[in-house]
Amino acid sequence: MAGFIAMAVVLGSMLVGPAAPASAAPVTFTNPLAEQRADPHIYRHTDGYYYFTATVPEYDRIVLRRATTLQGLATAAEQVIWRKHGTGEMGAHIWAPEIHFIDGRWYVYFAAGRAEDVWAIRPYVLESSAANPLDGPWVERGQLQPARSSFSLDATTFVHDGQRYLAWAEYAGSNSNIYLARAVNPWTYAGTPTLIATPTYAWETRGYRVNEGPAVLIRNGRIFLTYSASATDASYAVGLLTASADSDLLNPASWSKSATPVLASDSRTGQWGPGHNSFTVAEDGSDVIVYHSRNYERYLGNGYDPLSDPNRRTRIQRVYWNADGTPNFGVPVPDGVTPVRLRAHDLPDQYLRHWEFRVRLEPNVANLADSQFRIVAGLADPAAISLESTNYPGYYLRHRDHQLWVQRNDGSDLFRQDATFVRRPGLADPAKVSLESVNFPGQYLRHRDGLAYLEAVSDAAGRAAATFALD
Repeated sequence: MAGFIAMAVVLGSMLVGPAAPASAAPVTFTNPLAEQRADPHIYRHTDGYYYFTATVPEYDRIVLRRATTLQGLATAAEQVIWRKHGTGEMGAHIWAPEIHFIDGRWYVYFAAGRAEDVWAIRPYVLESSAANPLDGPWVERGQLQPARSSFSLDATTFVHDGQRYLAWAEYAGSNSNIYLARAVNPWTYAGTPTLIATPTYAWETRGYRVNEGPAVLIRNGRIFLTYSASATDASYAVGLLTASADSDLLNPASWSKSATPVLASDSRTGQWGPGHNSFTVAEDGSDVIVYHSRNYERYLGNGYDPLSDPNRRTRIQRVYWNADGTPNFGVPVPDGVTPVRLRAHDLPDQYLRHWEFRVRLEPNVANLADSQFRIVAGLADPAAISLESTNYPGYYLRHRDHQLWVQRNDGSDLFRQDATFVRRPGLADPAKVSLESVNFPGQYLRHRDGLAYLEAVSDAAGRAAATFALD
């Protein structure tokens, strides 16, 4: 037991401890990371590999892949590490696998029904002592113990303050709720589980009354537990529970629930039903949310069954942090390369953002997507760059009468030139960037009096105002 707890502290802190500062050139990703892979879970291990598992649409097996980078998981070879039983327990609906490394061994948590009763779903655990979990072999530890007596799934685990916890979702009455318990070992919990979340808000009860898919991120003196709510169609959304790091996590009063979802369908970015997330850390030390969504809108009705729809896709994007230490997930970003923010060199707590389409500089941008831009090949010169708005795809940062705006590409030569910039080493810091106009050489994007302009810069203050860190 002592060895289990000691190793859990070390390995758990790797997953959910303080993140390293992000570098000046953040890692970007291309979405989707994987087609037809739902309920994704990515674990970053000390061996230098990321391990990725997810639900397959046939619901009949557990797959695993690994790569030394997050983006590398997109093309990594996939290995089947376990298949469902032909009869009895673990014989149907193989859902939501998670992989964890605990006390020197690998563990996979997953949900499964009985072959003869596919809705008798419970959480199960596999164990492997292999150095490379793709090689196996895997031992079946059976149901989470003590065994649950009702529909239950989505088991996860985390360590806080030297104690490992197990969390899962379970049906009770007309609701799917989230429960938390202290772990004795990776497949056994002690005492009576604590109910910490039940669906109460309208956005949690669309189609079904659901709180499920818990995932934990520990930062800034708080425990953040995300969960997914409502039916698994376009209604699906991510909610947030928060507890103080010094509170009793098994006291329901320690947890507060955000009144609105923190990640939801977005018609502008073309992402529907984001949910069932996990967290990992990117190569640059930044926090990353891993989740699935569909790229089309479908709701229950007219015979539509989301569980028969295979097209949930694994996606990843950076987690940002508000000034008060809470996470900001923004919107599910459009497919393609993930966006960045431009942080002022001389005002490092302030970012370029659009407000009523005028580009300005502001701190604490609560509507995160207003400050996110996707760097793409220049509209007027593919060797240069253009910056596409995240929450208004097809709109680009462009200068007009030497003011900076975010506007829709009208296809004209003038627009393409106004929206194209040459990326230069930062005028005030070569490790950062400055953006020079292609049609007004020598003039740079800069901020002045809280607004963004295109101007020539000649003094130190101007060079500083025309220099930005990518964040």
